[in-house]
Amino acid sequence: MHILGNPIRTAIVDDHDAIRFGFRGACEQRGFEVLAATETVSQLIEQVPAGQIDVAVLDLSLADGSQVDENVRKLLKHGAQVLVFSIADKKFQVQAALKAGAAALVRKSQSMDELLNAITLVADGLVVNNTETTAVIDADSDFKRDANLTVREREVLSLYASGFALKQVAHALKISPSTAKEHIDRVRHKYSGIGRPASTKTELLMRAIEDGILDDSAREL
Repeated sequence: MHILGNPIRTAIVDDHDAIRFGFRGACEQRGFEVLAATETVSQLIEQVPAGQIDVAVLDLSLADGSQVDENVRKLLKHGAQVLVFSIADKKFQVQAALKAGAAALVRKSQSMDELLNAITLVADGLVVNNTETTAVIDADSDFKRDANLTVREREVLSLYASGFALKQVAHALKISPSTAKEHIDRVRHKYSGIGRPASTKTELLMRAIEDGILDDSAREL
């Protein structure tokens, strides 16, 4: 998690030398700290300890033949939020990346300033629901599948995704912290079961907004 006032710690995984070189220079001019620039996710994980990267920028298609959804999940597990930076010409890959938990998509046709601005938002814990990600979500019925949450699960999700800690959720709803956690675990399981994973709190916020449990202003909390 990025600490306010500290440089944003970034990394990039892209198999084009020019992209990695240009990204490093732009980040350093903006005051970001670039911890690694590698051709594969495995190389990045080997070079940088877990929990050190605030935002990892990932290309959709890498020369090692790896799958983008697996790459996104590996980076999330390594403690980094993921921003996809790609020509994004294959819709199914974009969908797979977003379903796996990528926070945003920025096309390589956009400016480097737009990429850096998106990195800043993602580092601050916001889901960047720009026109690129919205178009993919709207076109994909999987994102609209109903998780069939109970009334209590929706109440717990609403409070937890909006920023409450589990103990605060439990206090507000007059239930035990363990019960609150059980509800969140069931919510995660239900979303995962319909192809809409929500393994992080940011992803839970995204699902709550998508399903109308929270309004879009919750992104700014």
